[in-house]
Amino acid sequence: MSEKNSYRPIGIFDSGFGGLTVLKEIVKELPQHDFLYLGDNARAPYGSRSYETVYEYTLQCVTHLFNMGCSLVVLACNTASAKALRTIQQKDLPIIAPQNRVLGVIRPTTEIIGNYSKSGKVGVLGTAGTVSSGSYLVEIEKFFPELKVYQQACPMLVPLIENNECTNAGAEFFIKKYVDGLMAQEKNIDAIILGCTHYPLIEQQIKKYLPAGITLLSQGPIIAKGLKDYLQRHPEMDSRCSKNGSVSFFTTDQPETFDKAATLFYGGPVQSKQLEL
Repeated sequence: MSEKNSYRPIGIFDSGFGGLTVLKEIVKELPQHDFLYLGDNARAPYGSRSYETVYEYTLQCVTHLFNMGCSLVVLACNTASAKALRTIQQKDLPIIAPQNRVLGVIRPTTEIIGNYSKSGKVGVLGTAGTVSSGSYLVEIEKFFPELKVYQQACPMLVPLIENNECTNAGAEFFIKKYVDGLMAQEKNIDAIILGCTHYPLIEQQIKKYLPAGITLLSQGPIIAKGLKDYLQRHPEMDSRCSKNGSVSFFTTDQPETFDKAATLFYGGPVQSKQLEL
């Protein structure tokens, strides 16, 4: 690598904090690589926004990550993966950066969900935007057409988690409400995808309201293993990623506010810089 290109991190993008639960697992799996995390907190949440808005915001942030040296970007956000990934891959990349790649979080999870279900009935808990997009239904159909998929939108969970209010009685009410809503659709569901990167923080509470024996699939470890496998299968991309073991954090909002909440999601101290779009 030339001096100019000596820092080429893997970009990890999310609308806010949730992608930090994915980054944490990726860093464990690929500790030698450099990573640059960008949270678009100033415009979060994405979950209730239109396709056009999510696409516009996501493309803007991906372009910034490209300009900051990233040749590979992971959309560690289910809403962005559901509403923007395909268009960016098919329409924008060939024009703005044909040698670069953008990956999402939905496909790696749907590629393995069938391995965890004996009943053939699986569930998805996600934001309203992810659920309404139907992306999980489409992707699971490709890999496991025999599976029946049931979805439950959980609009109150992200704000409760981000405000560190997920252990109070109000949060418990909503967690139980959404879990009950999913299981009421089909009592024989035996595997559930946590289709939002915030939900690992309340995984134990979700389990509390589920029948015994149901497998909960959290995306972080799955995405991390999937990314490692991707780089092994695409050595030409891996060679374009620098390896100094560094992690940098950027937010479109106030760094002080971001750092405090981000520590909860990342599981360690976070020091970010503000990025103006």
